[in-house]
Amino acid sequence: MTDLFADTPSPPPQVDEPRADAPLADRLRPRTLGEVIGQEHLTGPEGAIGRMVVAGRLSSMILWGPPGTGKTSIARLLADRVGMRFVAISAVFSGVADLKRVFAEADVAARAGQRTLLFVDEIHRFNRAQQDGFLPYVERGTVTLVGATTENPSFELNAALLSRAQVLILNRLDHAALEQLLARAEELESPLPLTEDARQALIASADGDGRFLLNQAETLYNTRIAEPLDPAALGQFLQRRVAVYDKDRDGHYNLISALHKSLRGSDPQAALYYLARMLVAGEEPLYVLRRLVRFASEDIGMADPQALVQCLAAKDAYDFLGSPEGELAIVQACLYLATAPKSNAAYKAQKAAWKNASETGSLMPPTNILNAPTKLMKDIGYGAGYTYDHEIEDGFSGDNYWPAEMQPQNYYAPVERGFEREVKKRLEYWDKLRRERG
Repeated sequence: MTDLFADTPSPPPQVDEPRADAPLADRLRPRTLGEVIGQEHLTGPEGAIGRMVVAGRLSSMILWGPPGTGKTSIARLLADRVGMRFVAISAVFSGVADLKRVFAEADVAARAGQRTLLFVDEIHRFNRAQQDGFLPYVERGTVTLVGATTENPSFELNAALLSRAQVLILNRLDHAALEQLLARAEELESPLPLTEDARQALIASADGDGRFLLNQAETLYNTRIAEPLDPAALGQFLQRRVAVYDKDRDGHYNLISALHKSLRGSDPQAALYYLARMLVAGEEPLYVLRRLVRFASEDIGMADPQALVQCLAAKDAYDFLGSPEGELAIVQACLYLATAPKSNAAYKAQKAAWKNASETGSLMPPTNILNAPTKLMKDIGYGAGYTYDHEIEDGFSGDNYWPAEMQPQNYYAPVERGFEREVKKRLEYWDKLRRERG
């Protein structure tokens, strides 16, 4: 086979300068890793990416983070920084034929001494078989894979692929990062035609998405507005509800924090006040509902399992009625959460279990509790000795369900409040039976 690259090796890729008429987001795309905003925990000297760049060698990685946080820019700049050939595909628009072509070209380039960084956007959209197709090329070093996803890799990517790539988590852009990004846009163009309150409202409306913020700013620039818009006029202009900030600069995050803390402190009056502040100012009701749902699991949990049900019912009611009628359902959920017994036992249990799971890797469950749908699995002991709890006195066998290499753990410790008081009694009863039955 003729080596097409033998006499003309590819030069190191360069970050192309955008056209003068390119979208604002493209013209503000970072030219170096140091210009990437909000991801210093990865790109800084002590970050995983920063260390790889210093070493001059990249390992395959999965960039996991919300939209508009710089995943594509980081991948492109990484290739440029270490002198690799950059190839980008999207799992939305690519199929098996595209992958075969990319890998064949990477093989040719590798024989010419040119390494390839393959950036796969929305990698979670490839099916399991397609994901398996990456494995031999990643293992041989034909490509260094940089996948980008907004979905949890643990659920969306094959374990085999994850074991060959490092998962790096990108932060949602906070207010300071978005402020910095908007300042760069104004330096390139001109000050936005907004009052300071409206400018802060525009930043909050981006909800951590830098690309969205720049697109909104570009809309404002393109219309050549003569007089600065206030928050209400901005919301009407963009056809999007924008949170209004009062003269004390109490912002989006301050108010949601105050609401959360008031709920946790069981103060329904203060919680209702901060809820009203947000909704009257024009905050998206669904954003508030998302925070209430999270609170129901994090700060109440099993102390009152109905808290989560109430929040989801409020969400359904709001979807059905809309504003302003549906906002009463949000008030009802808020009051329920504030007056419910509190427990973060489920939240602490999740943290402990997740930590243990990441530390213990792929330990096999005991064979007696594994399903045996095939003869081979039965022959090697799957399901042998399993005790069917319903056939045991008290409906409880007391068997050990932990991997042989692990001691049983206690992640969940219910408190003496609300329904968890009853849960605690059950757990203590089952512990007593386990001890009695050895």
